[in-house]
Amino acid sequence: VELVQSGGGLVQAGGSLRLSCTISGGTFANYIMAWFRQVPGKEREFVARIDLSGTRTYYADSVKGRFTISRDNANNTVYLQMNGLKPEDTAVYYCGGRHSSLAIYTRASEYDHWGQGTQVTVSS
Repeated sequence: VELVQSGGGLVQAGGSLRLSCTISGGTFANYIMAWFRQVPGKEREFVARIDLSGTRTYYADSVKGRFTISRDNANNTVYLQMNGLKPEDTAVYYCGGRHSSLAIYTRASEYDHWGQGTQVTVSS
């Protein structure tokens, strides 16, 4: 199973970015998908999670109301729309996948597969 990310980059505070993550080598509809982020010296931090059908989502308090996770099972892709970006959102963002029907996982160690990571930098 391979996860390939795209998107990210440099944006001013208040701006928007969209990250994408496409899975191959597995049945995407069987994977709980999530986004995490990491800054140097810190653990990978949960950002958002989406269930198999895309109807139930869960967000970290720090991004709630600004970020939206979604998925397109027909195209094996999960998205993270990030609006109202703040400098503290600066991090490397990773998509994670876990082969499961239970949308309950928020720890990085609970995810089996990872994208390559993409840098998001928000300038003030």
